[in-house]
Amino acid sequence: MNTKKISVNRLLLLIGLTGALQFSCQRQPTAQANTATAATAAATTGTATTAANATTSTAADLYEGIEFDMPRVQEPTFPNYSVSIADFGAVGDGLVKNTQAFEKAIADVSAKGGGKVVIPRGMWLTGPIVLQSNINLHAEEGAMVIFSEDFNDYPLVQTSFEGLETYRCQSPISARGVENIAITGKGTFDGSGDAWRPVKKSKMTDAQWKNLVKSGGVVTEDGKMWYPSANSMKGDTPGSNFNVPTHLKTKEQYEAVRDFLRPVMVSLIECKKVMLDGPTFQNSPAWNLHPLMSEDVTIRNLNVRNPWYSQNGDGLDLESCKNAVIHNNTFDVGDDAICIKSGKDEDGRKRGMATENVIVKKNTVYHGHGGFVVGSEMSGGVKNVHVSNCTFMGTDIGLRFKSTRGRGGVVENIYISNIDMIDIPTQAISFNLFYGGNSPVLEEDQSADTEARVEKLVPVTEETPSFKDIYMKNIRVAGAEQAVALQGLPEMNLQNVNIENAVLKAKKGITAVDTDGINLKNVKVITESGPALTIYNSKNIDVKGLSYDEKQGPVVKVMGPLTKNVKLESKDFKNASQQVSKGKDLNNTALTMEQ
Repeated sequence: MNTKKISVNRLLLLIGLTGALQFSCQRQPTAQANTATAATAAATTGTATTAANATTSTAADLYEGIEFDMPRVQEPTFPNYSVSIADFGAVGDGLVKNTQAFEKAIADVSAKGGGKVVIPRGMWLTGPIVLQSNINLHAEEGAMVIFSEDFNDYPLVQTSFEGLETYRCQSPISARGVENIAITGKGTFDGSGDAWRPVKKSKMTDAQWKNLVKSGGVVTEDGKMWYPSANSMKGDTPGSNFNVPTHLKTKEQYEAVRDFLRPVMVSLIECKKVMLDGPTFQNSPAWNLHPLMSEDVTIRNLNVRNPWYSQNGDGLDLESCKNAVIHNNTFDVGDDAICIKSGKDEDGRKRGMATENVIVKKNTVYHGHGGFVVGSEMSGGVKNVHVSNCTFMGTDIGLRFKSTRGRGGVVENIYISNIDMIDIPTQAISFNLFYGGNSPVLEEDQSADTEARVEKLVPVTEETPSFKDIYMKNIRVAGAEQAVALQGLPEMNLQNVNIENAVLKAKKGITAVDTDGINLKNVKVITESGPALTIYNSKNIDVKGLSYDEKQGPVVKVMGPLTKNVKLESKDFKNASQQVSKGKDLNNTALTMEQ
């Protein structure tokens, strides 16, 4: 690994891609000021304190209106002991590597029974930071922690990525099997992800691409992909399961392609009482924040950013966690923003740990493949999730649910309300159970055929994913390619999905394919063309209070030989015989017009 070459590369990227980074998320000053005030007050007391004692959401607000029983999420508390990394020789010039200073400061606080490790204003270059129990890593305003671009600082470790057990390079920030930890303050943590990530030519202008290629690294034979090193390109070979080279069996084989094994930026595995409150986390090598198999997780007042072109640049991936609150954050990322997962395929089913009891409130998402997402790695199950008062602006998909045959797992009891979406390039709401890895907006090397529906029935087994009991209300969409796409499996229909009190403005309306128990109540669909609602091979559909803009052609299409028990209300139509179209293969008793 040529560190000098990568450093030059990073500099050129910063210069050449300033306009493309799209880091448009802004802080929430009130929330941050309150948090800082609380932290200052806590520092002057002589008793144990919480990581931050004031937020934009009171506890009463946070748990108000939750549709399921869950315990209050426990927050970490810390003794009133504090040290600065500068006390252990750290130099904040962005040039001196401070890995040992961080390690010594954390060890000192840990030996005293816990407390705060303060990162003052400055630029602090470092290798990986490993948290211990009872540590509050506090980055003050103006502090920037810049993680080293030297891949040798990040040894291979056993971990889980994209739901599979594997080896990856050590994360810039990590903790495993600890409790009572926090990362707080108004500072910034930068993962130096541009040094790690491959880049697709299709995501850059010609000038940006030329600058990137000149900076070093290697380009594929077809000229469509840049890698930071030949070692990195070697790892991206046929036989990989997306970004996990499952064909490799030994650690030595993984070492041969270690540059390819980009880490998540913050890895918190099997931890209890975890809080991230206040900082900016940006420019991660792979996913940004990854709590895994952890309990009592608080994610609030964060600014989570990645370049729009970043491969696998997710914001938050909450995986196999129990009792979590995610509120008052902003996301502007290169992949899914707020994503709920629970392991992939056989590895996920063996783990058998659902993500459950999750509250997601008052978050804003700018760019991202999905605003709020479940899947596709959901083999351990997802249940009891509340999402409300979130805004998605320009997100590829707003509410995104994805899986595929082979995953298994059950997603159930999802409650979503008061969501605002604008300028959504694809579906505002999407259920895709034929997910094959495509971006919502297809990239140059992707084909829609990868995720084409396969009508042939396959046996229902433990590998069959199931999505059911999903409730959405007070949904507002002001511009999308399609309002709603409900796509189940022929052998395992999407079950009991409810949409109530919604105004959906999009080029195309609602489609329901391979579904069972879809309930639409007081839904207004404003389309540019085509029907407001199309139903195919679905059953037990109940539509009440459907409204739409008047135009030529049918308002509702009902098709498919397997369709049955569809109920529409006559009062929703001026002339049902013309506005409701029946497919030639539709059974005569499949549709009922109720008075």
